[in-house]
Amino acid sequence: MPLTRATHCPVAQPVLVNAGLPGRRRNRPPRLEGLAYSFTLPGEPHCAATARTAIRSALDVHGLAPYADLAVLAATELIGTAVGLTPDREVYLSLRYRAGALRLVLWDQHPRHTDPDDVSLCAERRRGALWLLAACVSDCGGEWGTAEAKPPQRGVKSWAVLPCRRPDAGGKRP
Repeated sequence: MPLTRATHCPVAQPVLVNAGLPGRRRNRPPRLEGLAYSFTLPGEPHCAATARTAIRSALDVHGLAPYADLAVLAATELIGTAVGLTPDREVYLSLRYRAGALRLVLWDQHPRHTDPDDVSLCAERRRGALWLLAACVSDCGGEWGTAEAKPPQRGVKSWAVLPCRRPDAGGKRP
């Protein structure tokens, strides 16, 4: 049996830079533009706690810890509403930094309604349940919304866009 060796791509950056291994990027914090995390969570109320912990950690690592409270609140509201309207079905949460804003997007598996009255009532209930998200996002100058998910996703897509400035950028957008 031949002996196999692990080799590394000669142009790739070392992965374990902060583990004390030699590399070109030693002790350099992650790029803000690299903030892109996604989670599939069980459709149960406790999954909001998991999301809160992950979001705080990601924002801290990327130098956006001052925005953690708002992002955590937004994620909690999006998850809580989705889980309340569609219990026991997985939800998918995405956290990204793009163009000077944190973008949280949540897809749930809420079934599509066929009756137009049911569609309106369900949308009204969802908007009403997100009143705290609406107030906080409006206060920071952001945006939020809900819409039927487009294929290949199914269910409902809810989002919050939270403007932010990198704390070490002197108030300027990155």
